[in-house]
Amino acid sequence: MSAEKTLGATSEEGGVRFSVWSSAATALFVSVFEGEEEVGRVELAREGDVFSGLVEGLAPGALYGLRAEGTYDPSLGFWFDPDKLLMDPYAVEIDRPYAYDARLAAKRGEGGDTAPLMPKAIVRKLPEPVAPTPPLWRPGGLVYEMQVRSFSMRHPDVPPEQRGTLAALAHPAVIEHLTGLGVTAVELMPLAAWIDERHLPPLGLRNGWGYNPVSFMALDPRLAPGGLADLCGAVEALHGAGIGVILDMVFNHTGESDAQGPTLSLRGLDNRAYYRHAPGEPGRLVNDTGTGSTLACDHPAASRLVLDTLRHFVRHAGVDGFRFDLATVLGRTRDGFDPDAPLLAAIAGDPALADRVLVAEPWDIGAGGYQLGRFPGRFLEWNDRFRDDVRRFWRGDAGTLGSLATRLSGSSDLFAGAATRTVNFVAAHDGMTLADLTAYDHKHNEANGEQNRDGHDDDLSWNCGAEGETADPAILARRARDRRALLSTLFSSRGAIMLTAGDEFGRSQRGNNNAYAQDNELTWLDWQGRDRDLEAFVAGLSRLRRQAGLCDLTRFLTGKPGPGGVPDVEWLRPDGGAFAVADWEAPGARCLAMVLAVEGGRLAVLVNGSDEPAAFALPGGTWRAAGEGVNDRGAGAFEVGARSVGFAAQGKWTAS
Repeated sequence: MSAEKTLGATSEEGGVRFSVWSSAATALFVSVFEGEEEVGRVELAREGDVFSGLVEGLAPGALYGLRAEGTYDPSLGFWFDPDKLLMDPYAVEIDRPYAYDARLAAKRGEGGDTAPLMPKAIVRKLPEPVAPTPPLWRPGGLVYEMQVRSFSMRHPDVPPEQRGTLAALAHPAVIEHLTGLGVTAVELMPLAAWIDERHLPPLGLRNGWGYNPVSFMALDPRLAPGGLADLCGAVEALHGAGIGVILDMVFNHTGESDAQGPTLSLRGLDNRAYYRHAPGEPGRLVNDTGTGSTLACDHPAASRLVLDTLRHFVRHAGVDGFRFDLATVLGRTRDGFDPDAPLLAAIAGDPALADRVLVAEPWDIGAGGYQLGRFPGRFLEWNDRFRDDVRRFWRGDAGTLGSLATRLSGSSDLFAGAATRTVNFVAAHDGMTLADLTAYDHKHNEANGEQNRDGHDDDLSWNCGAEGETADPAILARRARDRRALLSTLFSSRGAIMLTAGDEFGRSQRGNNNAYAQDNELTWLDWQGRDRDLEAFVAGLSRLRRQAGLCDLTRFLTGKPGPGGVPDVEWLRPDGGAFAVADWEAPGARCLAMVLAVEGGRLAVLVNGSDEPAAFALPGGTWRAAGEGVNDRGAGAFEVGARSVGFAAQGKWTAS
């Protein structure tokens, strides 16, 4: 492909130059609009695989779309249809959100012109590049995952006109909340303009998460009515508070879905190039994503689009990094996943991206799709093994103490090298909320309209004695303890950690573990009804983590003496003795002390997974209780309540 040409719409003297890539189209046109009326259609000249041309008299603010002519034979992978108005893959702003309509998926000659159904791209002159600065991130930091809309829709301090938008993130009340939690970086769930899956409108539902993109560079107008300027404003405000910004990017599929899906952009421009197809069957889309299609990230056109999109947000908005949804797709070739795949290497080595935070969700649903621990060294990785092993331990599964210790210490069984690349989490946007893990044995997705068939069948959850809401004080007290234990485990762990918005104050989705289609009060955070005691507890955990220096430590724990002859970790039984192999393997083992060497002293993490209070004896010197959940009995003796985590400190630093 002609990589040297700038793609998209570029303002220049006398008009706007349009450049579009397609290897298979026979002709490409720009349709110019005033409102909904098409006032001009200009054919672009072909040079190699790039079609380009200057449309005179146009200026920033002009509305446009693309049309492509060529073969129409879906059985061979060709979907060219000039009646389908197409979105420019390099559009940086659109005039309205996408809305699904069955006519967008009609066969050629049957659906009519789709221009009235499609958003129009807006010609924009991009702002000057942001002066490059190091990302606001530190190893082992706290990532705060949020969906911009659900985060602020019910926030009483945010002005109504800003609720649900990026502008809300700059509000002082939001900044205060994030800084109070000690957030290192917010991870913003997809901002790119998306479309509803076709089964949602008949059910009266809509996609509220955004994991169904059409335009990678254009922000969804519902989240960013002011376009890129809204993101720039949010980044500036968060950076001013010392908080980095990580964008969650979906480069594994698009909202064009399967062969019954709509033709919106890439399908209509060059379906065989942009999407992966079964070997020898150019009309059959590969479905490694569960959405009906898979982006062909090893194709130069798709690879360039991904890289140009990432550069766009770094150069013009100054974002600190990216999280890649179903990231295995980015490393797929015809032979399967390759950790040395060209696109992964290009992202890690690109001058504009070389110092950015890169986070992989290291799986997809295709053959060989689970690749946890196998991404290149520049990538942090979501660690679902941490999630599952921690849940199993606190659920009460036998024989899980050793796995818990492995996860606490950075998962050296998964990540090679001297330092961990883990991103530890107990709950994320996908699955049950942290509070629901302790309140439901089973998923409750009836509101999604699929007879509770969607979503994971086993969240490794437990209901503490009653399914869902209850007024039983004993059950409520147990749930409160378990939630604190889960959070304490997360904040005690080695590596980066992630908290999903609202889990710090007990948000619930009433057992729905696949709430992507619930853009309503089920997922909108209830700021007025939040559990402020739990929120304060999480803020305290974050302070303790920072004061102990845990957030700056990513090297694997070895048990070997460090400076001063103190081991970096000691694993002790409650009686103060060192663990033997048999102690780890005992099915009923539910307690341990993880004694960490920290700057200026030592920190003991006292884990009691049993149903009774446990006594711990800590050897060597004076210890004091640090934080909640532990009673100091003197002389290094502590009592930790049932199903709880306590902390004790020794040395110069003070936990508060």
